[in-house]
Amino acid sequence: MTGWTFHGGKLDAARRIFGDGQAPWMDLSTGINPDSWPVEKAPAFNWRALPDDAQLAVLEHNAAAHFGVDPSHLCAVPGSEAGLRLLGELLPGDLLHGAACYRTHRDIRPDSRAFAPDRDDPAGKILLLANPNNPDGRLLDREALDGLLHRQTDSCGWLVLDEAYADYRPESSLAHRIEDAQRLIIFRSFGKFFGLAGLRLGFVIGPRSIIARFRERLGSWPLSTAALVIGAAAYADRDWIVTMRIQLIAQAAALDDVLRAHDLEPQGVCPLFRLIETDNAMALFERLARQAILTRPFDENARWLRIGLPQGADSLARLDEALAHG
Repeated sequence: MTGWTFHGGKLDAARRIFGDGQAPWMDLSTGINPDSWPVEKAPAFNWRALPDDAQLAVLEHNAAAHFGVDPSHLCAVPGSEAGLRLLGELLPGDLLHGAACYRTHRDIRPDSRAFAPDRDDPAGKILLLANPNNPDGRLLDREALDGLLHRQTDSCGWLVLDEAYADYRPESSLAHRIEDAQRLIIFRSFGKFFGLAGLRLGFVIGPRSIIARFRERLGSWPLSTAALVIGAAAYADRDWIVTMRIQLIAQAAALDDVLRAHDLEPQGVCPLFRLIETDNAMALFERLARQAILTRPFDENARWLRIGLPQGADSLARLDEALAHG
């Protein structure tokens, strides 16, 4: 089952192992918005032309406004996953990651280890945390984050926040603390909230010296023209963003009701997924997969199962029925 514990997705493998069932597959293994930003709203662009600097500048200006930072402190990257991998090469020092975290966070450095607040002093180290966290959807306490940031005064010390799921709740972000003298780096993802993960677009936000190092390493044309144009249009669509924040919270509440009806207690406040803990997590994963519903198990905890947000009432009803039968 390790094919599904590393990352969400791998729907092709699920089809091979479990067949196609009685209905089209429903992929709930990722925390990606099922109601994506409508790409037809983006302006037309030339697929044959190389991406140009003006398109990149518009994207980064619009994204910076969305995050509440100056564009000079931001660099677009081909997905936050790629940016995080680069981080491990660009920053020296010991790396600590969250105890329950993205698989990528654990893999950035082979010698990294989980951060234990009651045992570890993060000063002088690279402390990488997700807020909201994945897979449990937990929001980190703002005062605690401020305290961790104040500890980073050493030349090798950094607080690095992966805010891939912060778009639904902008007040949870620490982006307003970014400045050249602050030892804070933030990663943001486009694909999760906007539901267009295949575009492979993310951002690193930090001191301008760090941004310059990322730009140098990325070289020319790290992003496709499609990512530049679609991303710029989506970040400028304030009405869609505000409406989607409200919609996602309502949809997540409906998912919570379904899970509790089957004695499964949802964890987390991030509306794009819920974590459940049950003695029969792997059996439940397989039972749902045989009904063409893919969820996310975890190798670090055999009692965990993460369930993404179904698209609309019909998909939620199908999950409800699958949990009740099989």
